[in-house]
Amino acid sequence: MAANIEGASPVKRRDLLVAGAGMAMLALVRPASATPAEMAAAINIFTGGVKPQPGKVKFDIAQLIDNGNAVPLTVSVEGAAENVRAIAIFTERNPQTEVAVFTLGPRSGKAEVATRIRLATSQRLMAVARMSDGSYWSHGVDVIVALAACIEGEAP
Repeated sequence: MAANIEGASPVKRRDLLVAGAGMAMLALVRPASATPAEMAAAINIFTGGVKPQPGKVKFDIAQLIDNGNAVPLTVSVEGAAENVRAIAIFTERNPQTEVAVFTLGPRSGKAEVATRIRLATSQRLMAVARMSDGSYWSHGVDVIVALAACIEGEAP
């Protein structure tokens, strides 16, 4: 038991250990959002180091989003469907930068994917398509999210 100041309750060693452990956990917790550099690194991993060229990909998403909990989007790629091998979607401020990777094949029919995603805050999104000739094409959009999902409040 620690020294007791007259009138104050005694401080126990167990209380100090719990407080110390809590402070250590606060120091280890980092903000739950990625950065633009992390998105660029995730795109680099998807492309194997090849820089995607702008064009051929159309990212269809509303630019002003009321609620980030279920945002519909469509990504389509110009050209024949059999030439598209994969379409990936990346975000720069969600907890995970790589949102989805869709693998397409000759029987896909259309070089187009549609889904719903959660958005943590206003941010930039990128869609990258891998073609059968080894080239990569991309399209980026900036969106404004009024009601954030994934995290409470605005990401730092």
